[in-house]
Amino acid sequence: MTGTGIRLTAPAPGWAIDADVVVVGSGVAGLTAALRCTAAGLRTVVVTKARLDDGSTRWAQGGIAAALGEGDTPEQHLADTLVAGAGLCDEEAVRTLVTEGPAAVRRLIGTGAHFDTSATGELQLTREGGHHRRRIAHAGGDATGVEISRALVEAVRDAALRTIENALVLDLLTDEHGRTSGVTLHVMGEGQHDGVGAVRAPAVILATGGMGQVFSATTNPAVSTGDGVALALRAGAEVSDLEFVQFHPTVLFLGTGAEGQQPLVSEAVRGEGAHLVDADGVRFMLGQHELAELAPRDIVAKAIMRRMREQGAEHMYLDARHFGAAMWETRFPTILAACRAHGIDPVTEPVPVAPAAHYASGGVRTDLRGRTTVPGLYACGEVACTGVHGANRLASNSLLEGLVFAERIAADIAAGGMADSTAAPRPAAPADPAALPAEPAGTVPLPLIAPEARAAIQRIMSEGAGVLRSAGSLGTAAAALETVYEQARQAQDQDGSGPGKAAVPGVESWETSNLLCVARVLVAAALEREETRGCHWREDRPERDDTDWARHLVISLTPDRRPVLRRTATAAFPPVDPGPVAPAAAGRPTTPPPADAPREP
Repeated sequence: MTGTGIRLTAPAPGWAIDADVVVVGSGVAGLTAALRCTAAGLRTVVVTKARLDDGSTRWAQGGIAAALGEGDTPEQHLADTLVAGAGLCDEEAVRTLVTEGPAAVRRLIGTGAHFDTSATGELQLTREGGHHRRRIAHAGGDATGVEISRALVEAVRDAALRTIENALVLDLLTDEHGRTSGVTLHVMGEGQHDGVGAVRAPAVILATGGMGQVFSATTNPAVSTGDGVALALRAGAEVSDLEFVQFHPTVLFLGTGAEGQQPLVSEAVRGEGAHLVDADGVRFMLGQHELAELAPRDIVAKAIMRRMREQGAEHMYLDARHFGAAMWETRFPTILAACRAHGIDPVTEPVPVAPAAHYASGGVRTDLRGRTTVPGLYACGEVACTGVHGANRLASNSLLEGLVFAERIAADIAAGGMADSTAAPRPAAPADPAALPAEPAGTVPLPLIAPEARAAIQRIMSEGAGVLRSAGSLGTAAAALETVYEQARQAQDQDGSGPGKAAVPGVESWETSNLLCVARVLVAAALEREETRGCHWREDRPERDDTDWARHLVISLTPDRRPVLRRTATAAFPPVDPGPVAPAAAGRPTTPPPADAPREP
């Protein structure tokens, strides 16, 4: 796999450090991978966009799914995951997740994470949508992500692991053989470094989280701007299934004009018995699915949207008044506080809810060891597409996926996964930044998108590629996004001599450029998939089509920045081939990491 030659327009690196592994992101996936790599004796650097605990993990309310309860088995967890994935899960990947998941959760507990337990010390487990058993472990009632983040950040600091906070990663560095040799990044005026620099490493692990900020309303934090997917596309990596964006069905409705991160009302609230009702108090999920309010998220989101459309309503309601004050205060204190902060008391009134962008089921294509199609580049967590989620993620499988595949990546690197390459040995870090390799021949600076375009991109995506999609809405969105891009290109070409003014390199323009990149690819994929499946709902193609569409879309970027899509021949998740540089890395390994692979930080 060769790179596209496309790079963000940025100053040359003014400083450089050396490492064996650089991890980009500090959620459950990134910090788990970093701790395991460090335990294996690898010089590991964590780069994160804000503070160590500012990623998506800390916002996870419901919990982490694993077959930990009496009577539950990995096979039952597998079955629920496959049903939610609507025929597009890779069964090998799911089996890996559910069989290795329980031990991974126990290792997380060993790292210091404290989950809610009963008086006898057993884990308290709840249910969420799509699960037929109570298998969701939670912490602090509805603050699971906060607790997991706390434990991992504390472990990272105890291990004296090198971290670079407030840093936006820009692009992948590659050597003359086309394999990974590090990243460029910009530190935002905080910490030991400042400005654009580089971390040289033969292994890069992308754990950058999602891209929810591509929509106007989302549950994702402000840092979730698709940076990892955009970087991977520019580096020549393949992505898959980006059209499958999960819209969480129960997000606190703050008004039609509300933008940015919206408060989530966890699925666990329904797991404990809350009901979805319309303005007349009618439970409209009854008869829609055998699990009613606990149906998979795509089914619940569609039912809410249909009811809203039928009644001309802006939202539905979640009624949990029967919980009583004591249960709200002990089981869901975070959600209770968020609702009350917006003038709603769920103890005495139903909570207004509507779907909002929540999770990207697709992402950078990987094998079962987290390897992408670019040699030396790994991905895990929401930025990755492992094949686990298919067309729709099962509730609370995300934290587990981050844990399991982060451990597998670390095990692969520690076991010498980099050593099967025919590439030349990595040279020592340069003594000064001037000795860093020059940009490869043919490198093309990407037209930067002005920060002012961010709101326009989000509006275009919400209107044309939101929960309800059609050929017409997607075509309109594609044309509007192309206009945004062309205006930026023309401004760059005019070099200040024309009416448009080129965007200045900086964090806001780089983020907006990443958003436009992933938006264009997502819309192209959604246009191509002419069916309704999982969380991809085409109003003009309302039926699931297993004859033509029980298969994946694989996407790459050409040097002229066009997304190229290919459809796989079957529903089987395609093998990952990093190309001739590392021929031994091709294919999907079916064996777990070595038994003696490092597990504890």
